[in-house]
Amino acid sequence: MTTALLIIDVQNDYFADGAFPLWNAEATLDATVAAIGRARARGEAVVLVQHVAVSADSPLFRAGTHGAGIHADILAAAPDAPVVVKQHADSFHQTGLSDLLADLGVTRLRIAGMMTQNCVVFTALSPAAERYDVSVVSDCTTTLNEAIHGFALHALSTRVTVQADA
Repeated sequence: MTTALLIIDVQNDYFADGAFPLWNAEATLDATVAAIGRARARGEAVVLVQHVAVSADSPLFRAGTHGAGIHADILAAAPDAPVVVKQHADSFHQTGLSDLLADLGVTRLRIAGMMTQNCVVFTALSPAAERYDVSVVSDCTTTLNEAIHGFALHALSTRVTVQADA
């Protein structure tokens, strides 16, 4: 079984100096960097996903801006990781993610990232994700606040495994 750790939208706009800071972003970043290290030590693939807004007047993730960039700590932890650019909540929708995972021989997909109730959930429950053994790394996800984060993870747990990274 080949596993990939998929890191969704850990981008500068979600941090204190960004356009839309999230709850617990720094702790989530630290946990995600540690998860990347463990994944790499196990020989797992690491794949980064970057949301880039369609509209030039979007409040978030405008192409070419600092806010749209993947956080430097993630890039330092996985400097050779492929980056899939998306424009929708589902990381598979109208992207090359399925082809990339097929090329890597992935059968197990561990998901981390931002925002729990949106991009993480929509990717984990995507029809394209059905071919994988999907799990969500709970301590490597975050959103607007603790309550929404908890609700989203609880709801998601009826469909995929939700657990702290081992």
